[in-house]
Amino acid sequence: MSADDGASVADRLAVAETVYRYAEGIDTKDFVLYRSIFADEVAVDFSSYSGRDASTVTGDQWVAGVVPLFTGLHATQHSMTNPRVEIDGDTATCRMYMQAHHVYEPDDADSWFTIGGYYDDALRRDPAGPAGWLLTAVTLTVLWRRGDAGIMEPARLAGQAALDANSA
Repeated sequence: MSADDGASVADRLAVAETVYRYAEGIDTKDFVLYRSIFADEVAVDFSSYSGRDASTVTGDQWVAGVVPLFTGLHATQHSMTNPRVEIDGDTATCRMYMQAHHVYEPDDADSWFTIGGYYDDALRRDPAGPAGWLLTAVTLTVLWRRGDAGIMEPARLAGQAALDANSA
């Protein structure tokens, strides 16, 4: 980021703060907080993780889709560092390096799964966002994996079962 591009330090910090809330919402299972950082429509590309095509969904659909998985995991820790923020008027991009640690059974290290890589996010200025910005696109690039990725599906199923039991 150049010092003379007209973007304020406050704007850069607010963009980074929005992306940090992504991690906080997931890790604390505060899905109201998590939803609050997304625009009504979000382009999502997790193809480097899942192999599935990128898509555009509503913010509500995105959050509803991740709730069962993160409800079924015992704990997660998303560490995000080195934000590179570029601002162009009322839009911004942010590259944030990340490690995401997922724990299914806390006393069994064989049921842990960690990925590392970075997020490339697009945002737009919006007073509805807790920090004044909303995510309009999230792209995950996975550079490495460690542990058992197989924990994710049983965690998702357990989370969905718990959600179904609570709504019955």
